[in-house]
Amino acid sequence: MKRRVAITGLGAVSPLGVGLPALMDGLERGASGIVRVPALAAVDGLRCQLAGLVPAFEAPDLPRRHRRSMSPMSVFAYLACREALAMAGLEVESARDSLCLILGSTVGSPQTLEAFFADYLPARSLSAIKSTTFFKAMGHAAAANVSQALGLAGPLLAPTAACATGCLAVGLAYDLIAGGRQEMILAGGTDEFHPLVPATFDIMNAASVGFNHSPDQAPRPFDRRRDGVVCAEGAGVLLLEAMDAALARGAKVLAEITGYASSADVSHIAHPEAAAIERCLRLALRDAAVAPGEVDYVNMHATGTLSGDVAEARAVASVFGPDVPVSSLKGHLGHTMAASGALELAASVEMARRGRLAPTRNLSDVDPDCAGLAHLQEPACRAVSTVVKNNFALGGVNAVIVFRSGA
Repeated sequence: MKRRVAITGLGAVSPLGVGLPALMDGLERGASGIVRVPALAAVDGLRCQLAGLVPAFEAPDLPRRHRRSMSPMSVFAYLACREALAMAGLEVESARDSLCLILGSTVGSPQTLEAFFADYLPARSLSAIKSTTFFKAMGHAAAANVSQALGLAGPLLAPTAACATGCLAVGLAYDLIAGGRQEMILAGGTDEFHPLVPATFDIMNAASVGFNHSPDQAPRPFDRRRDGVVCAEGAGVLLLEAMDAALARGAKVLAEITGYASSADVSHIAHPEAAAIERCLRLALRDAAVAPGEVDYVNMHATGTLSGDVAEARAVASVFGPDVPVSSLKGHLGHTMAASGALELAASVEMARRGRLAPTRNLSDVDPDCAGLAHLQEPACRAVSTVVKNNFALGGVNAVIVFRSGA
């Protein structure tokens, strides 16, 4: 029999600011974290000039001996982990040897990789390379650096599945706790911005290029005028615990994860198929023992791409019909890549607790191909119990989490 799994802590670093309060305040104000980045104009052939960047911040409690091997994404994740632990009322020292960390990113630090090759390639020389470079660029850099900085000696995992990474990390944590393998896990995703990130989407004609002079108008999930992704950075981390252990230590239970599923879409490596998304949704609902009619809200992945939004909309409409409220947070945040699943899941947990749902920002004219859903175009105040969170990635990686608000 599966053990119940509680969420007791949330941590967030996003284009709306550092910390969960900044994220939720921005969502409730309908704020946009998207800005024009003049430096992107210097990249020949890059048409997208927009990004969601984390505002400048200080991290005075992060010792230099740890900071020197960290790129921005590791710092983002460290701050998110600290916030999740603080919210859960958990001192690291009390769980140092057993607390598991599951933290992923799309790749190692792209900023560091560029700096390395800029120094190495001209003369094929290593003379300018610093010893800390590898520890920023390795694929599990964020997980390793956070583990070192927090002194965590428990299991360390670093899943990588591009845009689905954050959701996969939380899902893996859920499976490990539900199956009795772990008691407590910090799980999530993190990424930092680099011009090569939007360039990847631009090359595939999937980046937003039509709103460079009106940044707050992009991206536009499900909207008739949407023209692609706006890439962003940040980190999202959740603290998961075995429910009985959480209650025994007097922790406040924010939500309970009741189901999870991940599946591969083998129809195409870049273009999602509605049927594959629908299959993953139904698997997650079955795992949660929840009927579609019991769901109060679906937090959509919806990035603002032409084909991706349509596939997800059709899948969700097929499963839930036209009455379950849905929205995407990408219009506020942009696509925070590996962080997106966990960051948006954290926001969804808090929205459910508050009974206030953020709409899809910039959705003014629903594309007929994305119709058949109860799109939230204005903030909604309502009781929310059961929530579904979608997260999908290039390469055909689908992930869905189901949770119930409160204990």
